[in-house]
Amino acid sequence: MGLVNDWVWWLAAAGVLGIPLVITAMPELGMFVIGAVAAALSSVLGAGGVLQVIVFLAVSVSLVTVVRAVAVRHRDTRPELRTGIDALKGRSALVLERVDNRTGRVKLGGEIWSARSYDATLVFEAGQEVDVVEIEGATAVVM
Repeated sequence: MGLVNDWVWWLAAAGVLGIPLVITAMPELGMFVIGAVAAALSSVLGAGGVLQVIVFLAVSVSLVTVVRAVAVRHRDTRPELRTGIDALKGRSALVLERVDNRTGRVKLGGEIWSARSYDATLVFEAGQEVDVVEIEGATAVVM
């Protein structure tokens, strides 16, 4: 095989590997397609047959290893879904009645909640916006 024929064979191999990639949607085959294209590029740059095979294997195996590791990490990471009172922590609330360290009322998540201030020295007047620090029973602790 001559230099010109090597890169043609590598591109043909990429095309052959691309057909089952499209049919089966197996991403691993895509990594081998990229490896074949890299080998074709190395052929164009004048690399010998052994080096072309090494480039093909190195690129293909590296991509499969890296992409698989990333895919496994993403598969195992579940989005955090906060529900109930945990979903209310950190949200903003509108003060409806004066809030001090003992009493008050806020509108939180479309509902009216009893409230008290987190810091005993803080007082919030009606109309102010506060942040919910915690929920204690049916009372929103705000600051």
